[in-house]
Amino acid sequence: MRRSMMQAYVKDSADAVPFYVNAFNAKLLCDHRHENGMVAHAELDVFGQVFAICETLESETVTGNSMQFCLHFGEGKEETVRKIIESLSAGGKINYSGAVEWSPLMGDLTDRFGIRWCVFV
Repeated sequence: MRRSMMQAYVKDSADAVPFYVNAFNAKLLCDHRHENGMVAHAELDVFGQVFAICETLESETVTGNSMQFCLHFGEGKEETVRKIIESLSAGGKINYSGAVEWSPLMGDLTDRFGIRWCVFV
C-alpha cells in the first residue's frame, strides 16, 4: 500500500477547503476543480495525515451518524485540541467537550459540512 487518507464528500466543497485549512492550520497539497468551481479532489496535510475533500454528487447526504474521523494528539497538545474544537464547531454542533476516562480533553462534534470529528489529547 502506498498510503492511506481520510476522504470526505461534502456539499459546498469550495467553502470546505479553506474552512479545513484554517481549522487544522493545514497545508493544501493539491486542489483540482471542475469548471464550475466545485472540488473534484483536494488534499490537505493535517498534522502529517492526508485529508481529502470532494464535492458530493448525491442530492442528500448522511450526516455524522455512521462515521467519525478521530485525531489523537497526546499529552501537551491541549491548546491545539481546543483550537481545533473551536474552529470545527463554528456553524456546527459540539456533541461533547471535556474530560473522559481516557483523555483529560476531548471534543466530539459535527462540523457545518456534516462531518463528525473526535479530537482529543
